[in-house]
Amino acid sequence: MDTVAVVCYEGFDELDAVGPYEVFENAADAGATWDVTLRSVEEAETVSASHGLRVRPDGPLRAVDSDLVVVAGGGWNARGDEGAWAEAQRGALPELLAAAHDRGATVAGVCTGGMLLARAGLLDGRPAVTHQAALDDLRATDAEVVDARVVDDGDVLTAGGVTSGLDLAVYLVEREWGANVGQRVTREMEYERRGSVYRGDGEER
Repeated sequence: MDTVAVVCYEGFDELDAVGPYEVFENAADAGATWDVTLRSVEEAETVSASHGLRVRPDGPLRAVDSDLVVVAGGGWNARGDEGAWAEAQRGALPELLAAAHDRGATVAGVCTGGMLLARAGLLDGRPAVTHQAALDDLRATDAEVVDARVVDDGDVLTAGGVTSGLDLAVYLVEREWGANVGQRVTREMEYERRGSVYRGDGEER
C-alpha cells in the first residue's frame, strides 16, 4: 500500500479527515513508505469544513490511483446543502468511491463517510458501522450493522463517530505496517487506540 487519499468536500467534519491524515503522516515518519494526500471531489483551490477550517487539497480524487481512499463524514443528519448528505444526493463522490474500489483500492469511511460508502454500494451485504445518529439510515441499506468502533471487512472499512477516525487510522497503520510502526505513531501522538475492531474472523479488543 503506497498511496493514501483522504477525501474532503464542502461541509466535511475537520477531525474526520485531519485526524487520519496526521496518523498516516506520522506513520510515514515512522517507516511506512506511503504518500498521503488530501483530495477534493472536483478541482478546487480550497475546501471548507463544517466548523470553518479551509484546506487546500492536493487535487481531485479522480486524478490519482490510490491504494487507500479514506472519506470523511460530516453534516449527514443536517440534510443541508453541504456535507455528506449533500454529496450522497449529488452522486459524484459515491461514483468516485465505487470506481476507486473497482480499480482495487481499499476504501474506508469515517463517521458518516460510511453513508457515502453505502450510497456507493460498497457496504451491500457487508458488516459496517457509522455515527450513532445515522445508524437507522445505515440499517435501511443493505449493510449489516454491527456494534464496534471500527469494522474491517478487508478492502472496505468503516468507523463510528468523529474521534473513531483516529482509531481507524491507527488500526490501518498496524494492519499494513505492523505493531512497531503503530506503537511509534501512538507514542508520538500520545494516543491510545480505543474500542473494538470487528473483523470477519471475530472481534479484536
